[in-house]
Amino acid sequence: MLISGCGTTDDATGDEGSGEKKVTVAINQFVEHPSLDEATEGFKKALEEKGFVEGENITYIIDSAQADMNNIHTIAKKHVSEGVDLIFANATPSAQASVQAITKENAEIPVIFTSVTDPVGAGLVEAMDKPSEWVTGTSDTHPDAIPNTIQFIDEQTDAKKIGVLYNPGEQNSVSQLETVKKAIEGTDLQVVEKSVSTTADVKQAAESLVGEADVFYINTDNTVVSALETVIKIAQDEGIPLFSGDLDSVERGTLAAYGFDYGDLGYETGLIAAEILKGNKKPSDFEVQYPQNLKLVINKKAAEAMGVELKSEWEAMAEYIE
Repeated sequence: MLISGCGTTDDATGDEGSGEKKVTVAINQFVEHPSLDEATEGFKKALEEKGFVEGENITYIIDSAQADMNNIHTIAKKHVSEGVDLIFANATPSAQASVQAITKENAEIPVIFTSVTDPVGAGLVEAMDKPSEWVTGTSDTHPDAIPNTIQFIDEQTDAKKIGVLYNPGEQNSVSQLETVKKAIEGTDLQVVEKSVSTTADVKQAAESLVGEADVFYINTDNTVVSALETVIKIAQDEGIPLFSGDLDSVERGTLAAYGFDYGDLGYETGLIAAEILKGNKKPSDFEVQYPQNLKLVINKKAAEAMGVELKSEWEAMAEYIE
């Protein structure tokens, strides 16, 4: 578990030198991997631009559960007991634990979440346009991301079976798997799913898909993404195209993804938090937001390593990285 914090010396409104109260923001992050790390940095960047300067008028208590489901509840309870001014919950399990903790203790602490695939299905809000009194945030699933990915696989590859790795303990991943299954309706594609419980299970599960699946698809499952390099190596060794649900994974070596920048998503979440910390608005004033600027990104080196020939028509559809 990673824990850090900094002292504060200024006010919570962003007005220079006013000497008003300082604030403490707790960050409950499920695991450390590039996408979630970028979301956290984007969150802090937005707050700084709105006048909340670390080391002056804001203290961050940063806790990572290291993908351990037991840790998230311990972290959430600690944040509530410390009486922080706001909780930033990064990823679905952390958001669920934080909301459960404030509900159980009847604590009036705003929980602002991000990197949550299905806020309604996760029980965080009643509807995307109906946040609760103390809970709102941003979703990391654009409604078109998975359908576009399935359409690309269907129309641009010869694949018939899509191998999916997921952790059934992550509600976000279960939701995305259901979306994949819905998206293949009307096509000749089939889903072959393999479940994992920890990052240690990922290698064996990926290996078991070899021979059963024509392509791999890794959604934004935190457990699997934390062991992504293992899946990439198997995909390269076996010549299996590997699609992912986020652009950071493409940077790490997957073939392609329809995605967005997690730093931007965290930044949007930080803007919400700033208004709440300043006392201008309440969580219930903000509808849950979707990410913007969805785009297809293809990794050229990954394509070569996986034996995928780049088609000329893809140049008009995608952004390439080396």
